[in-house]
Amino acid sequence: MARRALISVSDKTGVVEFAAGLVKLGFEVVSTGGTAKTLRESGLPVTHITDVTGFPEILDGRVKTLHPAVHGGILAKRTPDHAGQLEKQGIGLIDLVAVNLYPFRETVSRPGTDLEEAVENIDIGGPAMVRAAAKNHRYVLVVVNPERYGEVLRALESGQVDYSFRLSLAREAFAHTAAYDAAIASYLEGREERAGLFPGVWHRPFDLVQVLRYGENPHQQAAFYRDPAASGASVGTARQLAGKELSYNNILDLNAALELVREFKGPAAVIIKHNNPCGAACARDVGEAYRLAYEADPVSAFGGIVAFNRPVSGEAAGQMARIFLEAVIAPGFTREALEILGKKDAIRLLETGTLEGPAGDLLEVRKVNGGLLVQETDRKVLDKDRLEVVTSLKPDPEDLEELFFAMTVVKHVKSNAVVVTRNRQLIGVGAGQMNRVGSAGIALNQAGERARGAYLASDAFFPFADTVDLAARYGIKAIIQPGGSLRDRESVEAAEKHGIIMVFTGIRHFKH
Repeated sequence: MARRALISVSDKTGVVEFAAGLVKLGFEVVSTGGTAKTLRESGLPVTHITDVTGFPEILDGRVKTLHPAVHGGILAKRTPDHAGQLEKQGIGLIDLVAVNLYPFRETVSRPGTDLEEAVENIDIGGPAMVRAAAKNHRYVLVVVNPERYGEVLRALESGQVDYSFRLSLAREAFAHTAAYDAAIASYLEGREERAGLFPGVWHRPFDLVQVLRYGENPHQQAAFYRDPAASGASVGTARQLAGKELSYNNILDLNAALELVREFKGPAAVIIKHNNPCGAACARDVGEAYRLAYEADPVSAFGGIVAFNRPVSGEAAGQMARIFLEAVIAPGFTREALEILGKKDAIRLLETGTLEGPAGDLLEVRKVNGGLLVQETDRKVLDKDRLEVVTSLKPDPEDLEELFFAMTVVKHVKSNAVVVTRNRQLIGVGAGQMNRVGSAGIALNQAGERARGAYLASDAFFPFADTVDLAARYGIKAIIQPGGSLRDRESVEAAEKHGIIMVFTGIRHFKH
C-alpha cells in the first residue's frame, strides 16, 4: 500500500515542489481546499480530504479534517491491534502531515481588523492534526516549517529517517502550535476589558532571529529572539543596513541608546558604553548634536554605540567616521551618510524608521533564577506643572529646560545615578555606585571646571546633605531630584546656604 501524506498549508511557500517530491517517492497526496487547488493546478495527483472522510466540508469550512478517518490514520501505532481496528473501520494510515496554520498573527496586525475577523482566523483542525502527528512522531513525520521540506525529502530519499530527526520535527511542531495559541491568548487579553496588566500565565511567543557568536562573554552561548507582535521603532524591528553581525552586547547597548534618544523632541544624539550614556546632547541638527555628545567624553565614546532621533546626515557621518564605533541606530541615513559609513566595514548600521508613534513595549521582563520579573516600562514623563521648587531661588524657563534634559538622561543611567549637564550637553556621569555621593563625585569630577554654572540631576532622593555640599564646591547652579527623604529639609537648607536652585519632581527613576 502506498504511503500517504496529508498536506494542508496556509503558507504555500515551496509546497508544490514538496508535494511533487513526495509523489515521486510514491506517496499518495491528500489535501484540503486551497492547497488541493494549488497542487492540482500544478498538475499533481491529489486526493481531496472529502474522499478520505466520506463527509463534506461543513460550516463554511470550519469542519473538514475533524474526523476519525483523518485522526485515526494519524494517531494509529504500527501495531497489529491498531492495524486491526483501522481495517475494521476502513481507515487508511497517514504517514506524513505537512500543515501550517491560518495566518492569525498577520490578520490581527492589519489595521482595522475586528474581533470577528480575528476569531475566524483561529485554526482548529490544523493544530489538531499537527499535535496528533507530533504525538505519534515515532510513526508519522510532521512538517510545519516550509524551510524543512528539502531536508525531509532528502531524508526520505536516502531512507535515513531516524528517531532523532522525527523527534526534532515533533518538537518544532509543538512549538509552532504553542506559539500560535500564545498569540491568540495575547490578542484576546488585549480585547478583554477586565483583563489585568499581567496575565495569569506568561505565554508571550518570540521568534528566533539568530544564534549569536556568544553572550556577554565568549564562554557564554546566546541568541536573539524577536517579538512577532512588536510594532513601532525598536531594536527588534530595526533593519540592519551594513556592518558585521550584531553581538549580544551590541543589542543591549543599541536598545539603551534608542530608548534614551527617542525621549527628546529636538535633534539629539546619544552615545552608549556598557549600557550607560557617556554622551548625550540636543542641538539644532544631528551633526552638532553628535559633536557635543562626543565631546562630553571622547575617551569613553571610542568603541561606543550611537543613536539619533533624526536621519543621519553626511556631516554627522563624517564626524563618526573619524573614530571606531561599534554601531549606529537611527530613523534613517542619507545617501551621503551611507557612502561615508559604508567604507568602514565593521560598523553596524541599523535603520528603525520614524520614532514617532508608540514607544514600544508596555512591559519589560527580566529573567531571574527560577522565575520572571515583569514590570511596566518606565515611560513616565516629567510634568512642569507638578514640579515643586523648594528653594527661595527659582528656576527660569531656561533653567527648567536644562533640568528636564538632565532628568531625562539620568533616567537612563544605572542606579545610583547622577548626571551633570550644561547647554543640553551631558558633561558628567556617575553610574551604578553603592552610594549617591559617590555617583555625584564621579559625575562632578568628570565635569571639572565645566560644572561651574551647570545642572545636576539625581535618579533618587538625597538621604543626606553631603551631595549638595559637594555640588556647591563645583559651582553647580541647580539640582533636580525626586525628593521624598525623611531628611529632605537638610538638603534644602544646604541648597539655600550655597545659593543653589533645588527642584523636586516627586518621581523616582531607579534603573538596576
